[in-house]
Amino acid sequence: MFTRDELINATGAVVLRDSLEDNAQTFSISTDTRTIKAGDIYLPLKGESFDGENFIDKAIETGAKAYFTTKDTCFEGANLVLKVENTLEAYLDIAKYYRLKINPITVAITGSSGKTTTKEIVYSVLSQKFKTQKTFSNHNNEIGFCQTVLGMEQSTQALIVEMGMRGLGEIEIISTHLKPDYAIITNSGSAHVGRLGSLDNIAIAKCEIATGLKPTGIFIAKNQEIIKKHIQFNGEKIYYSIDDVQILERKQAYTKFQYKENTYKLNVEGDYNVENSLAAIELGLKVGLTVEEIKQGLLSYHPIEKRWEVEEINGLKFINDSYNANPESMKASVKTFIELYEKPVVILGNMGELGENEILYHQQVGEYLGNFNKSVKYLTVGNLAKEIGKALEAKGNNVKYFESNEEVSRYILDNLNDSYTIFLKASRAMKFEEILEYVKRGICKL
Repeated sequence: MFTRDELINATGAVVLRDSLEDNAQTFSISTDTRTIKAGDIYLPLKGESFDGENFIDKAIETGAKAYFTTKDTCFEGANLVLKVENTLEAYLDIAKYYRLKINPITVAITGSSGKTTTKEIVYSVLSQKFKTQKTFSNHNNEIGFCQTVLGMEQSTQALIVEMGMRGLGEIEIISTHLKPDYAIITNSGSAHVGRLGSLDNIAIAKCEIATGLKPTGIFIAKNQEIIKKHIQFNGEKIYYSIDDVQILERKQAYTKFQYKENTYKLNVEGDYNVENSLAAIELGLKVGLTVEEIKQGLLSYHPIEKRWEVEEINGLKFINDSYNANPESMKASVKTFIELYEKPVVILGNMGELGENEILYHQQVGEYLGNFNKSVKYLTVGNLAKEIGKALEAKGNNVKYFESNEEVSRYILDNLNDSYTIFLKASRAMKFEEILEYVKRGICKL
């Protein structure tokens, strides 16, 4: 809740109308006319295909008593009208003001892959000692940042913000408004290389997370030369790597490992999850958690939807890891799956946003996976995934090719039984959840 003066001071707004009878009146921020509550202040956002200012009258009808605008027109029914140059910038400024007002321990997280998983692991660890707020799901753009910060209760002690990007400069915007105490980069890889043009540009964009990092803050990252090359931060830096870990035990839904003389356990499989947890361990120690608290935090972590999500459908066991995919995450997750499960079936789909070298990146995934378990049944869906399959076949692997989710679903129903475990990995645009739905329906049209 914000007073009029707080909103004006945070945004630099010009007052077009002020008929408030109570100067202490407070407002909650609403950006959606569908969820406005009586007394809210409406902040209309703009996008490529919408303009929230076209709905100011509806916001007032629904109960808003104040609103922001970039225009000079005042609608009847509002007691307070504030003019700003850009409503998104105003939203960011309000979030920045509130973050500083609450002043929690603040953690920023980004990376080409693993950032959402790392955020969830960090949340599990920090929650052992602190009342913690985190980015919901993968709502990691500027608007998601504002929603996360403004969702804090006044008693919040730790704030975790995941930062995604579509291009250069975007992480910098969020970082400079967040002013984090800690910044984490899980890795810098090839995801979005089609947008940014080179692996160096990707690393530069990721390293923008340190732009707003406090001089007394701490930078934590995977030990990669490309990150070290581009990071511009003069404070304390901590680098971690799976090479610093001794894996003690690997089982389905369980990993035991030793890191810096302490033994930890995760209720998930995969060396990449172990590596993600190292950032949480290093952070936990820096914010004053005991080793025992960190251990308990790691044990309490469970994957979120479509990230290694186990489901049994009509007697068939599926592991759905198809929320997103890039070459690094596909190699890591499939390798883990085929090492731990008997009679593995792997369904691979296209990976998006890989630019002019997309065919090569897909071929490299096949070449890498072809070095392991030859008993795997590989099923590919899509023209680019076919390139993975070709590289697998060249190394003697069993591959079948499909053009659609419906086709591969028919194959599953006609040829597989409950002795197999089926793993799904593809970029989100492939909509692999359709495969699960087709199998549930026995292939009836969606």
